Amino acid sequence: MKIIRSRKFQINLLITLQHIAKDKASASKNFQIELDELIKNIPNFPYKYRQSIYFNDKNIRDLTYKKHTINYEINLEENSIEILNIFNQNKPSYS
Repeated sequence: MKIIRSRKFQINLLITLQHIAKDKASASKNFQIELDELIKNIPNFPYKYRQSIYFNDKNIRDLTYKKHTINYEINLEENSIEILNIFNQNKPSYS
């Protein structure tokens, strides 16, 4: 399966990484490395994570990582997974 990172996800990931880096740059780098690894493994078990509580669609899932939610959509017809967004569970969405 092909992994597609949406523009919204990329922008909000950058904002998230910058926010983490304010406290500790190495923590920001580790967050990105570990999150990339989780995303790379989604195609192995695309339905592993819970159905999204933000969408009424069984193909949209919520991966939770270090108090952040990463929404992604499984598209079996196109054999792809689109990473839709990332946001802190305790704060409003960035955009």
